Amino acid sequence: MTVNLLDLDLDGLAVFCESLGEKRYRATQLFRWIHQKGATDFDQMTDLAKSLRDKLPSSACIEASKVVSRHDSADGTIKWLFDVGAGDVIETVFIPESDRATLCISSQAGCAVGCRFCSTGHQGFSRNLTTAEIVAQLWFAEHTLRREFKRDERIISNVVMMGMGEPLQNYSQLLPALRTMLDDHGYGLSRRRVTVSTSGVVPMMDRLAQDCAVALAVSLHAPSDALRDDLVPLNKKYPIDELLQACARYQLAAPRDFITFEYCMLEGVNDTPEHARQLIALMQKHAPNGLSCKFNLIPFNPFPASGLKRSGMAAVTAFAKVLLDSGVVTTVRKTRGDDIDAACGQLAGDIQDRTGAKKRMASQRQGMLSGIKVVVAEGMGL
Repeated sequence: MTVNLLDLDLDGLAVFCESLGEKRYRATQLFRWIHQKGATDFDQMTDLAKSLRDKLPSSACIEASKVVSRHDSADGTIKWLFDVGAGDVIETVFIPESDRATLCISSQAGCAVGCRFCSTGHQGFSRNLTTAEIVAQLWFAEHTLRREFKRDERIISNVVMMGMGEPLQNYSQLLPALRTMLDDHGYGLSRRRVTVSTSGVVPMMDRLAQDCAVALAVSLHAPSDALRDDLVPLNKKYPIDELLQACARYQLAAPRDFITFEYCMLEGVNDTPEHARQLIALMQKHAPNGLSCKFNLIPFNPFPASGLKRSGMAAVTAFAKVLLDSGVVTTVRKTRGDDIDAACGQLAGDIQDRTGAKKRMASQRQGMLSGIKVVVAEGMGL
C-alpha cells in the first residue's frame, strides 16, 4: 500500500522509515525535503541513503489534492479550490498583509455544526479531511508562492484553522497536521501563529490544551444561551458557562494570554448595546477563573438561505464602544478578497464537472479569518 507522506508528522514518518528497515534519523532528512523544500521526487533527495531512495517509490508518494481553480484578488488575496474526491471541493485562502502572510485552511468537507449564519452549515457535512489533505493546503500554497515570488525563505507566517468545517470534530487528523506545522524540521511556525477556531467542542478543547496548545479562537456570537442555541446549535450540548470554563482552562496552556472570541454582527439579532453589556457581564462572571479575552467583531456576508442581514456600521461602532469603554480589547474585521468571493461566509457555490452535473463547492465558515483584523482601539482585558 502506498503511503502519502503528507499524512505523517515527524514521529509517524520515523515509524514509517523503521518499517522499511531504515534508521529513525532518516525521517528527519525526508521530512525536511518534503516540507522545507517542497520536493516530490525521491531521486532529488540526495542526502538520503540510496537504499531508502530505492524503496520509497514503491511504498510512498507526496501528493496534494488536485487544484480545481485559482482566483486572485486585486488586494493580493488568493483563493484555491481543491478537489478532494466524491464531488467534494474545499477552499484555501492566502491573505497577505504588511506584517504577516496568513493561510486559512479547511479541516472538513462540509460542516455538521449548522450555525445559522454559515453557508457551509446549510450545505451539510460530507466527511473529515485526512491529515494529508489538511497539510497539503499549506504545503502547496507555501511552495507555489515561493516559486512565484522567487523567494527561498518562508512565505506563510500564520496559519488559521478557520476554513470549512469544525476542526475539533476532526481531532485525530488535525493533531498530526498541527504538529507538522509547528515542527522546526517542517514549517517551524510558532504556537502563537497557528490558530484553531472552534464553535465550542469542550472535551476536545481540553485535549488540545494537553496535546498541542496553539492559539484558540472561539465562535461565540451571542451573550446568552437562548440566543446562542438558535445561532450555534452546538450550544445546546455545551452551553456558554461550560464553554467559558473550558476557555479559562485552555488559557493556562495557551501561547497567548487571552482567548479570542469571534462575534458575527447580525442586524437586529445580536448587535445592540444591550447585547454588548450582556457580554461584559458574562466575561466578568468568568474573570475570577482567570479568563482574559479579546473580541473580534465580524461583518456578516449575507446569503439567501440564512434569512439574516449584516449589521450597519453605526451599530457595529456603538457595540464596539460599549466593549471598549468597559476595558475589553475589541477589533473589527475588515474583509478581504470580496471580488473573488473569498471574504467571510462567501466561499460557497457550485462547480460543474465534465458531465455537466453540479458538484458542491466548499464554503468557509462564517466568522473565521478570511479578512484582516483591524484594531479599533485597545484596552485592558478583563
